[in-house]
Amino acid sequence: MAARQHNQHGHQHHIHGHIINPLDEKLLDILRKNLTDEEAALSDEEKFRLEHLRLHEKHRGHEEMHAEMVLILIVVTIIAHMGLMAWKKHHYKSYQLLSMLGVWTIPFFLCLHNHWWRFIFIWLLFSSITGIVVKKACEKPLDPTTPRQVYKWFLLVYKACCGMGLIGYAIIMITMMGFNLLFGVKPNVWMDAGLLFIFYGCYYGVLGRDLAEVSADRMASHVGYYTAVGMPTRALEPGICAICGNPQLVPEGEEGVIENTYRLSCGHTFHEFCIRGWCIVGKKQTCPYCKERVDLKRMFSNPWEKPHVLYGQLLDWIRLLVAWQPLIIVVVQQINNWLGLQ
Repeated sequence: MAARQHNQHGHQHHIHGHIINPLDEKLLDILRKNLTDEEAALSDEEKFRLEHLRLHEKHRGHEEMHAEMVLILIVVTIIAHMGLMAWKKHHYKSYQLLSMLGVWTIPFFLCLHNHWWRFIFIWLLFSSITGIVVKKACEKPLDPTTPRQVYKWFLLVYKACCGMGLIGYAIIMITMMGFNLLFGVKPNVWMDAGLLFIFYGCYYGVLGRDLAEVSADRMASHVGYYTAVGMPTRALEPGICAICGNPQLVPEGEEGVIENTYRLSCGHTFHEFCIRGWCIVGKKQTCPYCKERVDLKRMFSNPWEKPHVLYGQLLDWIRLLVAWQPLIIVVVQQINNWLGLQ
């Protein structure tokens, strides 16, 4: 019996952290003896398990080395994020431009390398439509209907991304509660679908917000009521929206058929669509005319609208992960290679 216990104890330490079962014994035998014919005959689940065991075999006994690698990753990430925050504070325009280009291009080339055609198709479709919209926003002179069309497009993108995020979250929750069993579907299928919805919602939410901010700056400066610095080049007449330059349909405080008129804390009034796009989608926290800071809590009194602002803050963190974290990981890998860590 002692020999049997010793044998079991030895089996448990073949791979650190794993209790070896008969299937793992078979897979380890294939792995160590390099039995390619038997490996080819394995099922997909067994092949996945074999790759998992192969990874553990490769890194067995490297626990101290792995701890050093994790420490390097944490230190480099903290330093990089401190540098990015300082860059954003002192040179916001260059930070915004490079972040937007990184968010726009890095996932595309990564998916192109891995032949993930679904993402590539959706990316090309989104980029084509948004490219046309941004081009219209940059035209000079600006067509009177362009600002509303641009804001409507980015509001549509924004709401669609919020919806996809909520759908993905709901799918994950009902999968965890076991609803997938009612349809005879494996949990991993629904979990993958939920994560996919969340990914698309977050990714295009980030990209749409950045492009909306660029478009907002361009359009407002072309209309003439907004400049990045200094005073506007045109005087704002009563009943005129300073964002799109069109008359307001209803006075402030009255219920409109299509949209209402909003008054900011500074006293200036705007179309509901325009100011929502300016503040939420375009991340603008100031009045388009006088640049006084906007109180979002006072402006959006409905409790169900406040999560949109929190969602926007979440997207700022995702931007860091998508645009800059891959570069940070590359730097960490180079440091690990230089130190001989693997």
